[in-house]
Amino acid sequence: MPKRAKISVVGAGGNVGASVALWSANKELGDIVAIDLKRDDMLPVEGRMLDLAQAGPMELFDSNIVATDDFSAMEGSDVVVVTAGIPRKPGMSRDDLIGTNVKIVKSVSDNIKKYAPDSIVILVSNPLDAMVYTAWKATGFPTNRIIGQAGCLDVARFKTFIAMETGFSVMDINALLLGGHGDDMVPLPRFTNIAGIPVTEFISEERLGELVQRAKVGGGEIVKKMGTSGYIAPASGTVQMVEAIIKDKKRILPCAAYCDSEYGVGGYFVGVPAVLGKEGVEKIIEVNLTAEEKALMDESASHVKDLVDVVKNLVPELA
Repeated sequence: MPKRAKISVVGAGGNVGASVALWSANKELGDIVAIDLKRDDMLPVEGRMLDLAQAGPMELFDSNIVATDDFSAMEGSDVVVVTAGIPRKPGMSRDDLIGTNVKIVKSVSDNIKKYAPDSIVILVSNPLDAMVYTAWKATGFPTNRIIGQAGCLDVARFKTFIAMETGFSVMDINALLLGGHGDDMVPLPRFTNIAGIPVTEFISEERLGELVQRAKVGGGEIVKKMGTSGYIAPASGTVQMVEAIIKDKKRILPCAAYCDSEYGVGGYFVGVPAVLGKEGVEKIIEVNLTAEEKALMDESASHVKDLVDVVKNLVPELA
């Protein structure tokens, strides 16, 4: 029998982490180690994972699922998903989280380096672009094995709003966004189509701009309504990436990947379409941008650089 893949989820006591475990098990991607940061009481996390395991006979998946606060349990992991960190609350921007989450992600990354040195790491913690940089510096891993989940979620939000507007199936909607997560995303409406038909055949450019804007602040909209960050869609976007890596699918997915000469970024992790397979990021896809799109991309990358500077000032050893 072939050996099952091993997926470790750090921050599994939170909603995003628990949902990543659920989606991964339901898709039967491998065995799951649900790691939560050391806390006084691990029973709620253990209970969640036991509850998930008991769904196996009904959902027909075979997956060994364990919950622990011991990082050594991630040894031998193929993929490590990091969702650890404080979530957004009403009135908070993603950038407001950086002071606390950079320390959490650095600590987690130190443990990944120690116990899972051959793994591919997917970051979900916010502010995403800064946390990907933090994990890269703390682990010392090659850039192809450090990836941020943002684009899959941003594009999914955009597709959802287009489907709501047109009444067409989300499965027939194709879209592309670049740049930073959320407010810093760079829309590319000319690459958006419905079953190959340009989206502007169905939606005016003005209305399309409004949908792009809604996608940009999609996370904030959920925070206002729910009182905390979304977790079902972010987890789904993460598992889409996990599946592409575990199954070596060579999917082109938008994610925060390291770009040097690509798009003129100059050595930062930004949102771009990338080929994901067993080696992690196997190729960055560059598309020709118009002058306006290039200006927006430069502005987005500039904000990523500003966030990285904050990280360097907070934790000089990550410089």
